[in-house]
Amino acid sequence: MRKGTEATFPTRFRRDFLLNKYLYLMMVPVVAYYLIFHYAPMYGALIAFKEYTPNKGILGSEWVGFQHFQEFFSSYYFWRILKNTVIISLYSLCFEFPAPIILAIMINELANKKFQRFVQTVTYMPYFISLIVIAGMVKDFTNSGGLINNLLTHVGFNDTAMLQKPEMFRTIYILSEIWQKIGWESIIYLAALMSIDQEQYEASKIDGANRWKQIWHITLPGILPTIAIMFILRMGNLLNVGFEKIILLYNPSTYDTADVISSFVYRKGLLEFGWSYSSAVGLFNSVINLALLVTANKISKRVSENSLW
Repeated sequence: MRKGTEATFPTRFRRDFLLNKYLYLMMVPVVAYYLIFHYAPMYGALIAFKEYTPNKGILGSEWVGFQHFQEFFSSYYFWRILKNTVIISLYSLCFEFPAPIILAIMINELANKKFQRFVQTVTYMPYFISLIVIAGMVKDFTNSGGLINNLLTHVGFNDTAMLQKPEMFRTIYILSEIWQKIGWESIIYLAALMSIDQEQYEASKIDGANRWKQIWHITLPGILPTIAIMFILRMGNLLNVGFEKIILLYNPSTYDTADVISSFVYRKGLLEFGWSYSSAVGLFNSVINLALLVTANKISKRVSENSLW
């Protein structure tokens, strides 16, 4: 088409819609889901700036500006829950994030296909167990007289109720997260490994490279784009520590190390009916996550040329 006669956007869209109308139809449920459950509720974020009362509604409630944010930043709980959230998030980033990558590489290196499938099945299984059951198992295993305590007493350690010890909560939480999710999260890395050209391994064998050098120079660079994208997504949810498991595992004696932003929002909003205050805390958490996501995306794009946008 000659310059000056290009079709306008509505014309191009109409033409594309007629050619791919069934694909557009398939998009409707997905778009509707995000509009209804992700974008429409953002209207409720207004209560973070109001003294919300149900009988007055969102628009009728008194506007208080940044009062709830100021109360949160000056409260005793601010530094405690921020420190706990950051520490648990960093533990997760350092230990939980690389675990499925290591597992995927180990599974890929197995020569016995039957044993490979067995390992995959065993590591996938915990992900499909209900979180309530997982939390119950963790409590039973770590309680005084539980399985882990029984094993530790045989090697000289004292029997103790581990979840009553603030200094042990983070370790138990991270280990249970790894055990539950390592198999499921390794799937995407296994798929990335399948896309690596096998001729590279054959060529490296001819050059005398051993298995470790093949992993370092072929396997890891081959899945690096996938790792970068997953890292960016993880950074975008860095402070969104899963409050469901924490709420199921923690207790007042471990608040000093276990209480995080999401569990604090749950207590303040649903148990103490501080809707506006908890919304302000949740909004603060979301803004920090957005900033981390944008920053991680920019760094990844500059360093490795892999990014979400």
